[in-house]
Amino acid sequence: MMKSDNHYEAAFDAFARRYGAAVVPVVEARRSYLDAAAVKSPDFLVLAPGGVKLVVDVKGRKLPGTSKNGQPRIVWHNWCERDSVVSLGQWAGQLGEGFRGVLAFVYDLPLLAQLPPGTPDLFAFRGRLYLLRGVAVNDYRAHMRTRSPRWRTVHLRTDDFRELVRPISHFLAGEPSPTASPLTANETVS
Repeated sequence: MMKSDNHYEAAFDAFARRYGAAVVPVVEARRSYLDAAAVKSPDFLVLAPGGVKLVVDVKGRKLPGTSKNGQPRIVWHNWCERDSVVSLGQWAGQLGEGFRGVLAFVYDLPLLAQLPPGTPDLFAFRGRLYLLRGVAVNDYRAHMRTRSPRWRTVHLRTDDFRELVRPISHFLAGEPSPTASPLTANETVS
């Protein structure tokens, strides 16, 4: 079951449903098992129009972020736990043909955020403004770098993230679309 206090997951759920998808929250109360191995549960199973089948793990991020000295900074964080990447791939494979793992980065933006006109998947929900982006887990795995060995976190370099990130609607539609990141040359991805 989706954590009721996780506004990032609630925003993803509402956005996908408005897109016409059937969204099934996954019980996260304990570890799930694939064969004999314990694996992290995904956040959602999504069945979208056109036969799209997704296994989704939502990563909520606040924008602007803060720098190491505590100052506000525009940082499009794309880090996650290594376990999330591995488990998401395993779930997609286990669920069968056509299932695709997606890391959904749901950015909580200031209400007065200024993004380019026509920015896709900008979503107002419950008094907040979100930007929903995703990376296919297989692409993420192929390009990920260790961020913290101690915390077992990984991330994509700025150029890789810009190349691989897509609006969530790209995954819900199941069709190719150009990269639509609002990132500009002077902004940082980490």
